[in-house]
Amino acid sequence: MHTVVTFDSDGLRLAGALHLPPNLAAGERRPAIAVLHGFGSNKDDGMVQLATRLFSSLGYVVLRFDMRGCGSSEGELGKVLCEDQVSDTRNAVSYLQSLPEVDPAKIAVMGHSFGAAVAVYAAGVDSRIVACISSAGWGDGEVKLRQQHAGSAAWQRFEAMVEEGRARLARGQSMQVSRFDIVPIPPEMRSNLPAGSFMEFPFEVVESMLRFRPNAVVGNIAPRPLLLLHPADDSVTPTEQSIGLFRNARMPAELHLFSGIDHFIFSDDNRAVLNLVTDWLHKFFPARQAPLEAA
Repeated sequence: MHTVVTFDSDGLRLAGALHLPPNLAAGERRPAIAVLHGFGSNKDDGMVQLATRLFSSLGYVVLRFDMRGCGSSEGELGKVLCEDQVSDTRNAVSYLQSLPEVDPAKIAVMGHSFGAAVAVYAAGVDSRIVACISSAGWGDGEVKLRQQHAGSAAWQRFEAMVEEGRARLARGQSMQVSRFDIVPIPPEMRSNLPAGSFMEFPFEVVESMLRFRPNAVVGNIAPRPLLLLHPADDSVTPTEQSIGLFRNARMPAELHLFSGIDHFIFSDDNRAVLNLVTDWLHKFFPARQAPLEAA
């Protein structure tokens, strides 16, 4: 069960779904987790809903929401700028802090892929976020895109697209770019994209990704805990990106690589990931305080 909610982000109304834990007592405040969707996706993404069910079952208040320009939220459709999504995440934290069911000092964020990069950056610049989980995220947009467009011919095609997009912007025009010209995904994996995902984006999205560097702020998260998850062989977001985040982070930070799964790491079948996340939360960000032992 959830409640349909809206909240303000820089003058735009964002659409969300608020999930309260089933055993929440009257007047009780619980820790909360905001779950961030991926690139051009929405709050109804299967990964988002799976993470929401997990966190709610563990006793957290959970907010999943559509970033501006996505799903049912206001904003220019498909204009998913990294910096705007960081602002949306911080405004989601402010919304959670305003709720009587939420402990305002205990709010975490979790994101996958694009949403993971946003989660890490938001935690790096906003100390109100007291824990962060990144799934198949990235730390340096330009390096990531170079890795994704591997080989001189592929990178030259990408550079030609960037040159054309910049020339059009200089003339006051925009340009739509295919999702797969920005982030290549093997054809056999494209069916895993969430329903309602955008297939084209304005060129400004490419520029935003090129300049976005969570690596620059991930070290600021400490001493708050950070959990980095990534497939050991990721054909969408290179595994080296989470390794780079870990190298730039400070303790307490953990990096876990998983074999036998490619990019879409959260699934009901992947109990290893779900169990690890559950144990990490119990250790670093418990939903409820353990009862004091009798003297």
